[in-house]
Amino acid sequence: MYPDGVSEPTSEGQLRTLLRRLDGRSYRAYREIQGAHAIGSATLFVDRVQGDPFAAPSRLRFRVPMADASIPQQLRDTRPRRIALADFLARRCASALSLSRGRGSTGSGGSGQLHVDRGGQEVLERSAIAIDDAFVELRFEAGLPARGRRILGPEAEHLLLETVPTGARAGLEWSRSDAATAERFVQCVDSQEALRQQLADRSLVAFVGNGAVLPRESGASQRPLREEAVRFHSPPSLETRLSLPHPDPTTGAREVAGMGVPRGVTLIVGGGFHGKSTLLRAIERGVYPHVPDDGREQVVSDPCLVKVRAEDGRRVAGVDIHDFVAALPGGSDTRRFSSDDASGSTSQAAAIVEALEAGASGLLLDEDTCATNFMLRDARMQALVAREHEPITPFVDRVRGLWEERGVSSVLVMGGSGDYFEAADHVIAMRDYRAFDVGSEAREIARRLPTQRLRDDGAPSFRSNARAPVGSSLDASRGRKRFKIDVRERDLVVYGRQRLDLRGLEQLADTSQTRAIAWTIELLAGHFMDGRTPIPALLDRVDALLDEHGLDALGPPGPERGSGHHPGNLARPRRFEIAAALSRMREVEWRFDRTDQPDT
Repeated sequence: MYPDGVSEPTSEGQLRTLLRRLDGRSYRAYREIQGAHAIGSATLFVDRVQGDPFAAPSRLRFRVPMADASIPQQLRDTRPRRIALADFLARRCASALSLSRGRGSTGSGGSGQLHVDRGGQEVLERSAIAIDDAFVELRFEAGLPARGRRILGPEAEHLLLETVPTGARAGLEWSRSDAATAERFVQCVDSQEALRQQLADRSLVAFVGNGAVLPRESGASQRPLREEAVRFHSPPSLETRLSLPHPDPTTGAREVAGMGVPRGVTLIVGGGFHGKSTLLRAIERGVYPHVPDDGREQVVSDPCLVKVRAEDGRRVAGVDIHDFVAALPGGSDTRRFSSDDASGSTSQAAAIVEALEAGASGLLLDEDTCATNFMLRDARMQALVAREHEPITPFVDRVRGLWEERGVSSVLVMGGSGDYFEAADHVIAMRDYRAFDVGSEAREIARRLPTQRLRDDGAPSFRSNARAPVGSSLDASRGRKRFKIDVRERDLVVYGRQRLDLRGLEQLADTSQTRAIAWTIELLAGHFMDGRTPIPALLDRVDALLDEHGLDALGPPGPERGSGHHPGNLARPRRFEIAAALSRMREVEWRFDRTDQPDT
């Protein structure tokens, strides 16, 4: 029952007596309740007690034996199903705790507040629920009640011995759940993973199901647009059918039709406000499964697609961008390019090389967020600015090489230039939010109106520098705190004394992923960044570690890490966002092995 090394718990009566004795004492006396407490057949773990009612909330777990939870085995017998089930239970527990919260919500600061990391529209592997053959466990945060900085014992007693057990059991025990809703949720996610697994065999980078609702209700929300949304329908020439492991909940069918986005080079074109970027954003978020009724449940993408963009002012360290930018004025070596204030073009070149370094199978680009001079130089500009005075080889001259030599696909939103027509394998036009296959038309236009621009036919290498970060160069301390790592926004990390801006990582879906990235970097810095292990090998170690131990392997260092204690509110990030965050850290020292570089 206690595989994480926790000693035998105190009884419910002992905890009740203790809380009554603590009434009126200094807030720090709450530390006496740390440990395990039996609540009937369940166990309440108090892993961390906050310093005062205004500090970050306390971390607790509520564990129910699987014999009581009685969750059907078929809903947890594969990894995707366990992740989906855990996500469903977290959402259900959050709602149940909200309904059951009573007078424990009074007091100073965050007194009585309960929080479960329940997520948004994407279904992610999270630390909020742990599922084992022997038990199921809710991890949550609680504001222990106080008035001023004095303990409110009766309110704490009500919160911990009535509100939490009632809400947690209502969320975790199968007999109290809506079985049909739970099964539909798990099957929905399971079907998405099955669709995603079929992409490689069909030589697709993405699939967009017919009937999908792609637009969101606002630029600040991932919730679907409910009114006046035009449902997606595939052009006949690109329509494909994929099989479903479970019957479609609406039609009962065991297959789904939709648009297959082939490997290679695909353009998404059309006029402004006709849905080009909306389609690309759906594809970029298709690397994650979505909740039922999101509208994008049948939009799935290769999990190794990476969205890249220009980021003026970002940190770039030792990246070989020579295939895109060469011979900079002043003689800067672009085979090992570094800058604390990169330009749009150099930052975008670095983002592409970093994505390849991390193992990307495809790139997603939207001209609205790309550097214009990086994407294209037209014939007139080539005539005015001679090649010897222009260090940039535009992406239009490299996109075919990425596919033909590296097998890396590209999906580009392009509304302002037809010079990409010659490079494209497929062209999809969006008109009034409807998709059309205009590849033949684009090829005819390219034949009839040939571009006058000169193509750069230089042979690219697409090689990296085997960059290896040095862990000792990172310092997570600040003041008296050995570790000051704070994440309150999805795109901002406070790591020691530095602030890490992640606004350029558009496929980050959740603040809890960002939090996990920060603790992953801390873990790597302390144990694996020896200055000899390159980025790909480090990412492989992270994937293996999380596959084996889950997110409990992360969180603040100490004896609790990896022992089953509440690690904090974490959601698993992809390797690409971990690598991108590390590459943007200004304090990191890098070492290089250039034995794989061609002679210069």
